[in-house]
Formats: sequence, structure tokens, C-alpha cells
Amino acid sequence: MTTDSTKPNTEAVDGPPQADKAREVLVSVDGLKKHFPIHKGVFRRQVGAVKAVDGVSFDIYRGETLGLVGESGSGKSTVGRAVLMLEKPTAGSVTFGGTDLDDLSSSQLRKTRPRMQMVFQNPHASLNPRMTVASIIGEPLVEHLSLRTSERQKRIDELLSLVGLDPSHANRYPHEFSGGQRQRIGIARAIALNPDFIVADEPIAALDVSIQAQVVNLFEDLQQALNLTYLFISHDLSMVRHIADRVAVMYLGRIVELGDVDQLYDNPQHPYTKALHSAVPVPDPIVELTRERVILEGDIPSPSSPPPGCSFNTRCPVAEEQCSQKVPEWRDIGNGHWVACHLVEPL
Repeated sequence: MTTDSTKPNTEAVDGPPQADKAREVLVSVDGLKKHFPIHKGVFRRQVGAVKAVDGVSFDIYRGETLGLVGESGSGKSTVGRAVLMLEKPTAGSVTFGGTDLDDLSSSQLRKTRPRMQMVFQNPHASLNPRMTVASIIGEPLVEHLSLRTSERQKRIDELLSLVGLDPSHANRYPHEFSGGQRQRIGIARAIALNPDFIVADEPIAALDVSIQAQVVNLFEDLQQALNLTYLFISHDLSMVRHIADRVAVMYLGRIVELGDVDQLYDNPQHPYTKALHSAVPVPDPIVELTRERVILEGDIPSPSSPPPGCSFNTRCPVAEEQCSQKVPEWRDIGNGHWVACHLVEPL
């Protein structure tokens, strides 16, 4: 397996690029696929598959935040769950700290779990309403560590303080907290075992706009304090720009563009990335009136029957004949900026 931060996600690539050897790769995803079978009939025969993730490759360096953006249904959350082996990949591999997770037995994977955690999208559904906050945060401590009751309670108090909550509220139940506070509880649970890597699956999507920035700032503060590495999944491009070091844009199960955050936001190259950018409001009425908008026609195709060639060709405003016939090459167009598009020229 290569250890490059921008490995190809199509078979049309001549060879993988080389990694930045000065930085440690913590998570390496190579050719990841997750297909959900479609069964029909009395005998439940498989007649097809939903290709939620269809050949995704990327690396995440230790200490960085990789943002993963795209429309609903593009496969972002499935990538996050497959990276943590919460969903068994159909094909491909996930290497964490130099170990291929697919090679681990159930007991070995369980021992690796404390190092990689997840913050879920909906704090109202991800917390057990019948458990107190102390029980929710303390559960991973009970499962993975041998601590005395006093030591466990001390750790719970520390975690609550870290995420900005009052330790004296540890015996309350989730329904007694606001949405933002519940998400902080979920974050406290995720960092309880001092993980190296956290998948944040749209952690602010279910929160009020007024508190989204607070939660994102908390993620940043914890990253600095605990040397965390994030895969930050979101459809909010403005928020991803604030927190991410690099950004991968996903469409219909594949990554179509990847680069440093400034590259992707100041000079997007893929037509889909440009369309996403044009949908983000600009807080300047003059700019908003004069800037060019890219309106995509139609809906995202079904992942059970993706179009041939470039997966975006059915909605692309600049598509040519070759786009519907040939899968675009995944290539570096300059300075580590990677794009899968026939029509993009090197910078």
C-alpha cells in the first residue's frame, strides 16, 4: 500500500504519488469500497448493489484535520464508519498506525478501539436517555480500563471540564441538556480513552447556528491540547474552511478533488467543487449580486446504477462527450492539488 495523502480513487491512474515523508501518516485508506447488496424475490437473491463508497483513497497525517464534504447521499458518512470498521468494507483497506485493520481479529480490533473514536451527527439520538451523563462518559472507561470508582469519577469530572460542562451535573440525564451541551457530552465520551483519531460525522448539523461555532472551536481547542487527528465530515463548506487543513470533495461515492484548504476555496478546479462554492452565501450584498452562480440540473444519480465515465457527467455544466465514456484520471495539477476531471489543465 502507498502512504500518500492523495492516492488515486479510480483505476485510470498510472501510478500513486509519493507521500510527504516529513509527516507521519496516521490513517491510510486505499481503494475503499462499501457496497450494500440489493435483494429481491422469495429467495432473497442479490440483484444489484448500492455503491455507497466506490474506490476512495486518501491519507490523514497525524495532528491534521481532513475535511470531507459533499451533498447528502455522496457517501461521506459511510466512509467515516468504514474507516473505523463500524461498517465492514466490501473492498480496499484501512491502515491505522501502520496496521491493516482488516487483518485484525475481533479481540485485536477491540484493543485498537480506544485509539479511534467517533462523534455522531445527532446528539439527541446518540446518547442513551436512560443513562446519566456520568454513566455515558464512564462506559468506555469501564469497558477498556481497570479503574477504581474514585479514579473513574475523577476522570469523568476532568472530561466534563475539558468540554466546558459543569462536573456537578454528571448525575443528570441527557434530556436535561441543550443540543449543544449534549454534543459536548458526546465529545467527552469520544476523548475519554485519549484517542489518536476521531471521526466527526457532521457533528454540528443538528445544532442551532448560534452554537455551531462554539462546538467547532471546542474541536480545535481539544486538537491542540490532546494532539488529535480528525476526519471532519460536513456539508457546510464555510465551517470546514474554518477547521480543516486539507479538504476532500466527494460525489457519488468517489473523491473528485482534494487539496489544501486555501487551494480548494480560493481556486477550485472541479466543476462540482465550483458548484458547491457558488451555493455558499457571501456576506457582502455587492459581491452576492455580481458573482456567478453555478446551478446544477437534476438530482444526484442513484448509487445503485452510477453513470458510465465521470460520475458527475449527467449534471456537469461543461461536460463533453468523453466525460460519459471514460473515467477521468486522478492527477496532481500542481502543489498537491488533486482533481479527477478531463477538462482541468495543470496550474
